[in-house]
Amino acid sequence: MSKTWILVANRSSARIFSNDGSDKELSLLQDIAHPEGHLKDQDFNADKPGRSFDSGGQGRHAMGKSESPTEHEAARFAKELADTLNKGRGTNEFSRLVLVAEPGFLGTLKSTLDDQTAKLVTDTLDKDFSRMADADIPAAVLENIKL
Repeated sequence: MSKTWILVANRSSARIFSNDGSDKELSLLQDIAHPEGHLKDQDFNADKPGRSFDSGGQGRHAMGKSESPTEHEAARFAKELADTLNKGRGTNEFSRLVLVAEPGFLGTLKSTLDDQTAKLVTDTLDKDFSRMADADIPAAVLENIKL
């Protein structure tokens, strides 16, 4: 039988469940907390953007940031989760992967997986189940995805 890992995540926490092929049995493998995901931009100790001269040399303007501190922190957590999933794939701990995450975080997470792990993603669900109790997650996942 093939083993499926189901990642249920948002910016501040993640849980990895395993399914051995039976329809309703999910066992919790790992619970990962990321309290920084609850912070807002102003909570980070971030400096104001730097200032630069115009190319003509007459004026100055603020330099923009490519991403906000919260986006940066979400990307960092997504990379941490992707590393865990990539490692699990590398040691053949699963042959199928299901990603369940809040919509914005799901895209970030998918983009951080390596190519081999991304090929094992069979289903994605853009919902935030992270506040659900462990016992309620199997029914919620199975309502939307066939394991």
